[in-house]
Amino acid sequence: MQAPELIACHDCDLLHYYRPLAEGDEAQCRRCGAVLYKQSKQTLERTLALSLTGLILFIIANTLPFLAIHVEGQITHTTLITGVIELYEQDMALLAAIVFITSIFAPGIQVAGTSYVLLALQYNISLPFLAQIFHFIRFLEPWSMMEIFMLGILVSVVKLNTMSEVVPGIAVWSFAILILILAWAAATLDPKEVWDKLGERR
Repeated sequence: MQAPELIACHDCDLLHYYRPLAEGDEAQCRRCGAVLYKQSKQTLERTLALSLTGLILFIIANTLPFLAIHVEGQITHTTLITGVIELYEQDMALLAAIVFITSIFAPGIQVAGTSYVLLALQYNISLPFLAQIFHFIRFLEPWSMMEIFMLGILVSVVKLNTMSEVVPGIAVWSFAILILILAWAAATLDPKEVWDKLGERR
């Protein structure tokens, strides 16, 4: 008789028995709530496509103008990093660091790291530090708070409109779509499938 398969949560190391799931279902860790595995088809291919799309959107959101502010005939263009720099220059270094980590660093590592790992697995490419990078991605997931940053931007735009004309740039729309793409990618990714494939390479 075959012994039941044990699965360790890669976030808190709690052991669980593997049980088959119906398509669309997912198993979660009893201790920390992390997703252990899902039952779906072609999760790697779908998540890879979403991650690469997210990577393109992330580059657009961080390089092109985010907002254009018209005040008394003068136009000021801002980017995502502009807000971080302004906060730092106004002696709010801690807040600047939080905004940078949650809206730029964590999402950037998430899309770039996921694309890196899944490209290697999908096309059987030998790349270094795959397991470490995937573990770091899983660790960073709670720190990606782009939707909160977007909500703050919308509130600021509403307030600024009473004093000046604010025109959203293409980066705003890229940022908004990126939020949806990352949520979709997180919903389709099966961590167990990734860890199993990484384990086969050792």
